[in-house]
Amino acid sequence: MAAKTYTLNFDGYWRAPNISGLPAKSGIYCVYTCVHNVMEKTVTIRRLLYIGEADHIQSRVAGHERWRDWERELKAGEELCFNAVLISPASDRQRAEAAMIHHHKPPCNVEYVNSFPFDTTTISTSGENTLLDRCFTVYTTPSSGLGLGSLLGGSRRW
Repeated sequence: MAAKTYTLNFDGYWRAPNISGLPAKSGIYCVYTCVHNVMEKTVTIRRLLYIGEADHIQSRVAGHERWRDWERELKAGEELCFNAVLISPASDRQRAEAAMIHHHKPPCNVEYVNSFPFDTTTISTSGENTLLDRCFTVYTTPSSGLGLGSLLGGSRRW
């Protein structure tokens, strides 16, 4: 593998009751806590909980085994909210997802939080990307998380 850059233009947001609107295609999705203001018809994104990837985003989110974990993170007045970006093939999707997890370290993710087994990867995000850094680079770290990249945080943003 070689260094690679991904440009991810996120679409969304979908509140939990409306997940049928999520793309029925392959991509990366993010799970957030949010507050919906019915009177003003606005959604305020509060916290990033989880980053995932799927061949079919809509069905993956709807049947996700971590749904209850996400709900346990909700505070009074909050609900789950999602955004998504289309990306394929699977190898690119998995690498970009791993870079995002390693850089942002969402509390409900486990894999890739402390290690990044891919070559140097730069991510640029745009669109509906609240709480995601706009541009960052993640560097290879050993799986033990004890390498130089881990000591430096494994990523840099600008």
